[in-house]
Amino acid sequence: MLANYTSNNVDALPQMATCLKAAGDPLRLELLRILARDSYGVMELSRIFDTKQSGMSHHLKVLAAAGWLASRREGNSIFYRRANPSSSPSGKSALARLQQQLFVSLDETPISDEVSERVALIQEERANTSKQFFAENVSKFREHQDLIASFPVYAEQVGEQVSNLAESYSSPSLALEVGPGEGEFLAVLSPLFTEVIALDNAPAMLSRAQEFASQRELRNIQFIAGDTREALRRRVLADCIIVNMVLHHTPSPADIFQDLSHLLKPNGTVLVTDLCRHDQGWAKETCGDLWQGFEPEDFTRWAAQAGLQESSSVYFALRNGFQVQVRQFVKTTSEPVTQISN
Repeated sequence: MLANYTSNNVDALPQMATCLKAAGDPLRLELLRILARDSYGVMELSRIFDTKQSGMSHHLKVLAAAGWLASRREGNSIFYRRANPSSSPSGKSALARLQQQLFVSLDETPISDEVSERVALIQEERANTSKQFFAENVSKFREHQDLIASFPVYAEQVGEQVSNLAESYSSPSLALEVGPGEGEFLAVLSPLFTEVIALDNAPAMLSRAQEFASQRELRNIQFIAGDTREALRRRVLADCIIVNMVLHHTPSPADIFQDLSHLLKPNGTVLVTDLCRHDQGWAKETCGDLWQGFEPEDFTRWAAQAGLQESSSVYFALRNGFQVQVRQFVKTTSEPVTQISN
């Protein structure tokens, strides 16, 4: 047994040396810090660190080869994020523990104001791209939505979960829907909660939702123009938050989970419905998607970082090749567990 232990550790040493050598550069450490919660393309990272694209590509290639980074293709671009050692088969190995410890140390290191400003600019540009798409295509919203996952596809499943949750909340109760689209799900929420807030950063879409609510005489709904940061500024505190088919349009889904946790009462619930990871690149141009869906573990990791515990999950495939995930997370603490500040 001692021989096996010694052999395993000796085998790990070359891997650890390669891993440490790849990370042994100040810029690469900064990259690992920035990629803690969000994904970026080569051009975006070149702008953030004011580095030539060729040099940035080299650094990313070295980190990826050593297992520090994971990548995914979004249309014609490749986006990089920090690897999650604990999710790998060797998650309990000495190498994985080494990576995790470095990540912990990095996340305690402040990001410079200059880099933070460039990150914020990238995210603002992403948000503006999404808002512009909806402003220009508001009349085609239903058509675009039906190309992927129309409202009826997930409405019954989400509505049933919300109905069961609403029974457990004391009165008065508040529901927050982030990105209500044309407002159809507001008709489900309105009779279940004392008050409902509809939050959307696309004025044209918010107007559609208001028109829907008026036609249905839904009188307990407050409409707020803005994103989750606007809701935080207004000190919204909800029992239940619903995010239906929104995150693939947002600049930084991981940041949204942090905001949602702050907007949620203790023991409150977040219901997230979105696409699983797919390779149908046409959705980015046709439907204004920023991300081609998400791996289930992405949501699990971001939720855990925000102090949200997974409660239940439902997955179902559609005839057009897409798969939808309906995820339920509960806030079990008064504050997010991990704050990775930008």
